[in-house]
Amino acid sequence: MDSPASVWILGGYQSDFARNLAREGRDFAALTAEIVDGTFAAAKLDAADIGVVHVANAFGELFAGQGHLGAMPATVCDGLWDTPAARHEAACASGSVAALAAMADLRSGAYDAALVLGIELEKTVPGDTAAQHLGAAAWTGHEGADARYLWPSMFSQVADEYDRRYGLDDTHLRAIAQLNFANGRRNPNAQTRGWTVPDPITDDDVTNPITEGRLRRLDCSQMTDGGVGLVLVNDGYLQDHPAARPIARIAGWGHRTVGLGLQQKLDRAESDDRDPYLLPHVRSAALDAMRRARVTLDDTDGFEVHDCFTPSEYLAIDHIGLTGPGESWKAIENGEIEIGGRLPINPSGGLIGGGHPVGATGVRMLLDAAKQVSGGAGEYQVDDAKTFGTLNFGGSTATTISFVVASTQGR
Repeated sequence: MDSPASVWILGGYQSDFARNLAREGRDFAALTAEIVDGTFAAAKLDAADIGVVHVANAFGELFAGQGHLGAMPATVCDGLWDTPAARHEAACASGSVAALAAMADLRSGAYDAALVLGIELEKTVPGDTAAQHLGAAAWTGHEGADARYLWPSMFSQVADEYDRRYGLDDTHLRAIAQLNFANGRRNPNAQTRGWTVPDPITDDDVTNPITEGRLRRLDCSQMTDGGVGLVLVNDGYLQDHPAARPIARIAGWGHRTVGLGLQQKLDRAESDDRDPYLLPHVRSAALDAMRRARVTLDDTDGFEVHDCFTPSEYLAIDHIGLTGPGESWKAIENGEIEIGGRLPINPSGGLIGGGHPVGATGVRMLLDAAKQVSGGAGEYQVDDAKTFGTLNFGGSTATTISFVVASTQGR
């Protein structure tokens, strides 16, 4: 099941998530060209070195009328003409799925270097229309029909289920948002770095009105334009290019896929009296990644997790094992998830503070983890980070992918 073949991150690039690319008159071609050029510059190679390309995008047809995005890199970069490429879609986990596909190519030896791109345009339509488009990642026709905003409604349901089983104080959800906005102010690519956010964030109907259920505006990540790229290589590439200096190694991964329906998942989990976790497959994905990396949570210096809404980070905290089931509030109250705490979570600002261009998010998490273990995260650097995790959800966790990224020191 496990292979000794290593996959290394040679370098990566992220666009500024605060930009509105439609207002700039920039389309998928312009965004892809920026990400390709920036990624090659960061990795210190060019297109001739790339054996295969994997492109992550969730909603290109809906937001921009553009499909077949696997061919976009060759469209904008002559050096990628004739290079095998494909697009991957798994809702908000599209970027992680693309990375897994690239890893499989590299570990098999079919190719020695892969370009992984995550690209998404979401500001091409009004907000209500955008929210409808995003609903395609749920179980269409089977859930969310009564909600104006489907995804806030779904994750409000997650919070309600926590409340029913364990109790949940909404103050802890607001604290997650507060921390991620604060972390985002340290990140020069974060969408909200220039925002003025109430301190403290409260249940004030003027500054923080209800969106759906118990979730308020500041519990939610934003519509975001942006892209991220990585160059991944295998051992063979490094042997043939002794001057190459990878910034990180992908040490472990976990991947679980279950049904689309949220209630379907909650019902199945509750029927298993042996497992106290709200969504056991999420915990399994994180445990798989740590097992493959041969680490425990105590060996891990931080995590980038999927805070599309505050309840999804609340879910991540106990499911990665930082607290017992239903006890995420303890880590929040004790400051354990802050930079400088026991296990910093989303030092980049995550999705709420940093931004969430859906198809790019999984790739962005990997890049931020690589920055942390190579000392390249700047003002949001976690001191002495050597091992960093990611936890990426697609839809209502129907696709869950976790990675463990390690330092290259002593490789």
